[in-house]
Amino acid sequence: MNITSAQFVMSNSDISKCPTDNKAEYAFIGRSNVGKSSLINMLTNNKSLAKISVKPGKTQLVNHFIINKEWYLVDLPGYGFAKVAKNTKQRFSKLIFSYIESRTTLINLFVLVDCRHEPQNKDVDFMEWLGVNGIPFSIIFTKADKLSKQKLKDNVIAYEKELLTSWEEMPPYFISSASSGLGKDEILNYIEETNKKISL
Repeated sequence: MNITSAQFVMSNSDISKCPTDNKAEYAFIGRSNVGKSSLINMLTNNKSLAKISVKPGKTQLVNHFIINKEWYLVDLPGYGFAKVAKNTKQRFSKLIFSYIESRTTLINLFVLVDCRHEPQNKDVDFMEWLGVNGIPFSIIFTKADKLSKQKLKDNVIAYEKELLTSWEEMPPYFISSASSGLGKDEILNYIEETNKKISL
């Protein structure tokens, strides 16, 4: 897939006000500071589409971007927030789960995981919840350029072992780097092929 246009549409804290034109939605979520904004900007060839901040928890709303005037890329608030107030965490959590559970146009949730770390309980627990609730999702391992090829392979295998203790098979996953562009074609092709198979 070649992205020729990516435009901001709206930000919402009220899921009922999200777009109603029935276009497919692909949402991106991850723990704070996982590199979500950088990845979105890399995928869309737009360095300023998603706001990048050194302060974790910057994304506080559900942000919709229309891609090629055909489908929505959705930037969700992170989970496992650092340095935000407890009531803010609760508000984010309610917003996240309200979106995931209620949006019938959500085709796939991309769960971003920092490949530099061993499996984190919050990531694993979140993916377990998605599986139990029948939410289609894929994993994107971010910041691959920060590791050697062998260490990257070892960490991905560690995730596979952890998930396969309760899953029959590994969810689809991608290896990415926002700085080098690694994984861009694979992720966009996955979206393109999925769009061909669905009918909303």
